[in-house]
Amino acid sequence: MTLSAPRTTTAPLATGLGLPRDKRDTLFVLAVMALVLAPQLAYLPPWTSACALGLLAWRSWIAWRGAALPPKWVIHALLTLAIAGTLAQFRTLLGGEAGVALIVLLLVLKTLEMRARRDAMVLFFLGFFTLLTLFFQSQSLLTALAMLLGLWGLLAALVNAHLPVGKPPLWLSVRTAGLLLLWGMPVMAALFVLFPRMPPLWGLPVDSQRAQTGLSSSMEVGNIAQLAQNPSVAMRLRFLTPDGSAPRQSALYFRGPVLSHFDGRQWVERRPLPTPTGAALADPPQAIGPAIPYEVTLEPHHQRWLLTLDATLQPPELSRQRALPAGPLQWQASRPITEVLRYTAQVQLNYRLGRDLAPAEWQQTTQLPPQGNARTRAWGAQLQQRHGTQSAAILADVLLHLRQGGYRYTLEPDPVERDTADDFWFDQKAGFCEHMASALVVLMRAAGVPARVVTGYQGGERNPVDGLWTVRQSDAHAWTEVWLPGDGWTRVDPTAAVAPSRVGEQQRLRPAPTALDGALDRVVGLDTLQRLRATWDAINHRWNDWVLGYSVRQQSTLWQWLQVLWTERHGQLLAAAALLSLALWRLLRRAPRTDPWLALLQQARTRLQAQGIPTASYMGTRALAHAAIAQWGTGAAALQAWLERMERARYAPAAPGTPTLGDLRREFRSLPWPPARPHPIP
Repeated sequence: MTLSAPRTTTAPLATGLGLPRDKRDTLFVLAVMALVLAPQLAYLPPWTSACALGLLAWRSWIAWRGAALPPKWVIHALLTLAIAGTLAQFRTLLGGEAGVALIVLLLVLKTLEMRARRDAMVLFFLGFFTLLTLFFQSQSLLTALAMLLGLWGLLAALVNAHLPVGKPPLWLSVRTAGLLLLWGMPVMAALFVLFPRMPPLWGLPVDSQRAQTGLSSSMEVGNIAQLAQNPSVAMRLRFLTPDGSAPRQSALYFRGPVLSHFDGRQWVERRPLPTPTGAALADPPQAIGPAIPYEVTLEPHHQRWLLTLDATLQPPELSRQRALPAGPLQWQASRPITEVLRYTAQVQLNYRLGRDLAPAEWQQTTQLPPQGNARTRAWGAQLQQRHGTQSAAILADVLLHLRQGGYRYTLEPDPVERDTADDFWFDQKAGFCEHMASALVVLMRAAGVPARVVTGYQGGERNPVDGLWTVRQSDAHAWTEVWLPGDGWTRVDPTAAVAPSRVGEQQRLRPAPTALDGALDRVVGLDTLQRLRATWDAINHRWNDWVLGYSVRQQSTLWQWLQVLWTERHGQLLAAAALLSLALWRLLRRAPRTDPWLALLQQARTRLQAQGIPTASYMGTRALAHAAIAQWGTGAAALQAWLERMERARYAPAAPGTPTLGDLRREFRSLPWPPARPHPIP
């Protein structure tokens, strides 16, 4: 492998496929580096991605034009700027995100001083390390495929670097690298399955400066609207009933943060309640009817919330950590969730919660800020005056007004700076789930009825391929809980009153299709796209099951199964058959292989011996040509030309005009034996 060296003059542009070896190899290495960096760009700061792409483009232009590489002081200045930019962005050079950003910049800066094969080797191994850091960001199947493609490119460049003689075609290096990958995959699979499991490096907590799932311990009108247009997967759900049956879609509420404190604009999680001596405590939740077991595969969201179906009364069962109570029917992990997490639990679709409300909780869930939403407060006072303490009647009156008052569900309401409840009830009469939940809680509290906001996810879609329920970020939802005498905390979803299709089994509100979506729909068809997406989701879940979910427990189970299999007679027979098959395969692999070029040359030796010309096995094409000329003189010109073409096919296969082995076989059959008129050379 040779690389383009710095020059003081500019070489003419090379066109077509006939690039010089040094220029071709340099451009190939830069293309491989771009392939390695491409998956990282989505996780890097915009300025880092722009700098990396710009530097690669500059280095490619230098290689294409044959221009001089930048001087050392320019590279040192760029290195200083890269370090300063990383420090300004992350306030540190340590940690996952800052370290990866700096490594990417160092990788592209290294290309600016790539002059010889030794520099390329350093670049390759830095590329391998950069490829590994992608697991800091994601461990999805798509990420693994992108890494496999980058690994293939790096191996191809490494193979090409070990072919320094001549100008071997790049497809030969790519094919060799592919074969190396195929040969290494069985070893990789064996190490993955049998090597002792330990926490992966990419499972460590990473920096939390990125936006996470969108759900947080606070809610301000507008946040969930942005999340509702995000189609990425939040979790997958499997019901573990004997017949595989599942509740109806409208009953699938995944409980997240419960927000009780309102400052006039923002809802936050409830503050710790005081527990004075003699204060009445809320009743524990009571189950009504049988529980339904289910399993959740939760995508990493870098928070501690365990999103569970409403209501999960008992702690979920986790493999590597434990579930802790976090509030009413809420559960959280012992540490932030930075990797795919699977847990099992049981849901009670019918339950009672808090039939006896503690005075401190009553005060907290009926409290409103001193000012704001005057019209909603006045309406609440009217409802309280009309129905008194009959909370159920107040709630029924409000829900009837929601259904018949001309309200509509939309993801694009006009912005409101203050008095969001007044704006929803009396002005716009339009909003999405958090508008409705917030406005309903404010109204119920104004009427003297305890109420609070619950955020999480609702619904999902069943995958027809594997039967799993997929809950996406677009299913993020907010609803209310109202305290009713005798019933306790009761879920009330105002969105269901305005837009039943949002929580039902029919139409789900989705973002407007893009131009690309419309084009794909016309070319492929909506049904085909939905089937492809369902198949991809099913494959992703299998990846989570078999790869990301492969734990110490599963490995221990595998070892126990292998031990039982070995102790039984048929297990030993199976192992003996496998060893015998491997031995036979090795014997077959040792069968002698004949080089077709050498076989054709041996045919020429045999033919010359038949004509009385002595030959030996060590004689090459030129020696055979000399022997034929000594015997036949100019009559051996055709044989001499054929032997020269044989030599070119052997040692310059990529040169223009080189014949193929098939052409040489046909020419050999047409040669005259012996020549018609021998003319010995004096």
